Amino acid sequence: MCNTNEETAKKRVLSCIQPSGLLTLGNYLGALKNWTEMQYEFDCTYAVADLHAITVRQEPAKLRSQIYSTFAILLALGIDPDKNTVFIQSQVPEHTALSWLLSCYTQFGEMSRMTQFKDKSKKHPDNINVGLFSYPVLMAADILLYKSDLVPVGEDQKQHLEIARDIAVRFNNIYGDVFTVPEAYIPKAGARIRSLQDPSKKMSKSDDNVNAWIAILDGRDDIIRKFKRAVTDSGSEVRMAEDKPGVSNLITIYSAVTGKSTADVEREFEGKGYGDFKLAVGEAVADALAPIKQKHDEIIKDKKAMEQLYKAGAEKAEYVARKTYFKAMKKVGFVL
Repeated sequence: MCNTNEETAKKRVLSCIQPSGLLTLGNYLGALKNWTEMQYEFDCTYAVADLHAITVRQEPAKLRSQIYSTFAILLALGIDPDKNTVFIQSQVPEHTALSWLLSCYTQFGEMSRMTQFKDKSKKHPDNINVGLFSYPVLMAADILLYKSDLVPVGEDQKQHLEIARDIAVRFNNIYGDVFTVPEAYIPKAGARIRSLQDPSKKMSKSDDNVNAWIAILDGRDDIIRKFKRAVTDSGSEVRMAEDKPGVSNLITIYSAVTGKSTADVEREFEGKGYGDFKLAVGEAVADALAPIKQKHDEIIKDKKAMEQLYKAGAEKAEYVARKTYFKAMKKVGFVL
């Protein structure tokens, strides 16, 4: 994927993100901000994981728009498509092809124990489809196609990485050294951002209350308005404490976007009320996200240029994916 000897010596990292809704401040501070930094240390592959999005029903036009927008956001963040492989998952057919092959080396019991399947089945009881059940195998294919050494994971993805590792080891034990067995990569701790309306929950784009979360592409006025409405706690002191989950969440956000320590933030707002603090957090977040939104809007307007980039990314990805897929098929005994 990279050409120089120095770059090929770098460890390979795969990171994917679904285009199943608007990306939030939580996505940015918790993960995406780290992606721009990882590209200087690792040989990175970044994918818009659109195939994973259809385990729940999607409106076609809206899904297509979200795929474009998510790809544009990755570029707007500063991820360099020349330095990295940046592509849309569905444009590389080896993902689904390898997924079928790996399905035959994955046990039903392993899939039935996946906690996300259980959770999503409860949320969508009218659409408990086979894709929802088996999508960890597709995720394993995503990882194994690119011989990923490291995969950044959060708490909710550790189980999926373990399945990918188990499948790779099982296949290798039968057929020899085919797949790289990936390790979990715990990046520099990203901020754990909570809902602005219920700090007991993480910030999520699926929250029905639009005031609970900030979209990366929200306008300045909307961002400040949402922070003004953010839930705080009893009293008026701005400090990090277990009995102040609302204020603690706002301190975490302010620290993450300004680079100030918790102690610095507490000193800055000593003697000031929650109103001043919430306004300052909103303005700081708006300032941090404005350049990303501006760049995204510029990229998304030039559909032809963006098409060239995602097609080039898919070609770059498929060059690597095809070699891995053909090697696995040949080992199993297929005629190629």
